[in-house]
Amino acid sequence: MPKVLVSDKLAQQGIDILKTCADVDVNTGLSEDELCGIIGDYDALVIRSGTQVTQKVLEAASKLKIIGRAGVGVDNVDVPFASSKGIIVCNSPSGNTLAACELTCGMMLALARNIPQAYVSMKNSEWKRSLYAGIELFGKTLAILGLGKIGREVAKRMQTFGMKVVAFDPFLPKEVADNMGIELLPMDEAIKKADFISLHLPKNKDTLGLINKDKFAIMKDGVRIVNCARGGIINDEDLVEAMNSGKVAGAAMDVYLTEPPAWDNPIFTMDKAIFTPHLGASTKEAQINVAIDVCEQIRDVFMGGTARSAVNMPSMPSDVMDMVSPYMDLARNMAMFSVHYIGAPVEKVEIVYSGEIAKYNTDYLKRSVVTGILTPLLDEGVNLINCYDLAKGRGLVVSETKIEDSGDYASLITLKVTSNGVERAFSGTMLDNSIPRMVNASGYNVEFACHGSILTIKHNDVPGVIGKIGNVLGDNNINIASMNDGRRELGDEAFMVITIDTQADDKVLAELAALDQVNSVRQIKFD
Repeated sequence: MPKVLVSDKLAQQGIDILKTCADVDVNTGLSEDELCGIIGDYDALVIRSGTQVTQKVLEAASKLKIIGRAGVGVDNVDVPFASSKGIIVCNSPSGNTLAACELTCGMMLALARNIPQAYVSMKNSEWKRSLYAGIELFGKTLAILGLGKIGREVAKRMQTFGMKVVAFDPFLPKEVADNMGIELLPMDEAIKKADFISLHLPKNKDTLGLINKDKFAIMKDGVRIVNCARGGIINDEDLVEAMNSGKVAGAAMDVYLTEPPAWDNPIFTMDKAIFTPHLGASTKEAQINVAIDVCEQIRDVFMGGTARSAVNMPSMPSDVMDMVSPYMDLARNMAMFSVHYIGAPVEKVEIVYSGEIAKYNTDYLKRSVVTGILTPLLDEGVNLINCYDLAKGRGLVVSETKIEDSGDYASLITLKVTSNGVERAFSGTMLDNSIPRMVNASGYNVEFACHGSILTIKHNDVPGVIGKIGNVLGDNNINIASMNDGRRELGDEAFMVITIDTQADDKVLAELAALDQVNSVRQIKFD
């Protein structure tokens, strides 16, 4: 069974899911060196925010196939290096959506009404009502920077408070914002209008220090800012200066550039600021949800499926994935078969999608084809994550074409594979929407399933050859599951594909190759 290491605290419900498909070790609080010392034994790693998955750790992870982050952010994983090693990195983008949303709304209310400061005053036996007078949210403008799942949920709730919501999100279609009654604006215009600003952006090279003195300068006087997204998006020094000048009336922060933060940071001396220790996902419900979500993805990968929330793979709606996923094995195995048939390095492949399948996002299918082309050629592991980089390194040229007409089939995939300047075509489809079949191999009309062990035999088109081949297999106790023979023209060389229940050894292959009228014999084993 595969082995999984859980290196941060995880809800038991997630661990129980992993135990259905793997051996699970829970070992938390590891240093980088300690993690490096054991990670080579594991096929999967489950983390939260505590474990730092550095390049050093990944270099030691010789067996690792997938890293699951029980939460949203993957700042603590070297995703580019993981991708280069073909390691899937997945997260749980929806499991803590409501938890993070509710904390954001709570912080906004606390900021508006000075609730934490008033509480501390009361604990000190003080009665200072006038000192802690706040403002109402009704009629104020809230600018949401990043209108993803959490940002949208915040928008819904604050609209019920009577707030006008504007937003900045460069990737969101205007129609989506319009349907929510939200005005989509460039960032500077959004923050100019805002009485409150709530951040819901990822942390990356473009957003680190994004909210700085230049941005504060164009904001309204007395603006209030909430950051429950990622630490470092706000420049702390500039925020302190803006609060001291009165430009910013208050700030609420749940996340920090380093965690735990540097306690000598001047931001913690500001009475206008309120703080929580990264509680965005810290509800009982969210911890269970993210654990279940990420562990289900790891289970699915172990069972031959895909991680629905892989951050180093393009996302795809579930209904599209349901349509495309049955074709992924077909595409990969057709590609493997083409390399097997040609027996030489491939320079170029054009993937032609015909019929229904041409209507969908085909990136996963393209990746499957590239993986199938490279797998027989490379010793290193090739998968959907690293296949494009490996293809680029080998100079493999890959293109796609989509056409409406698919002839006799509802959907058809054709690979036009070029090797040594010669192009050959291989076609396949899904029969009855469930059975993946090749239907043509380099001009031979042979129908066969791409799975298990297959013999391909080229022979002269004369009587008696098929019987001789069957006798050799029978004499060696190899059962034939299916046999398909095709030719281009009468009397031309024929092409036979035999699916066998057990692999043939070198002795059997030599016997077949020695038969009169047999020109070549090859065997391929699909995973």
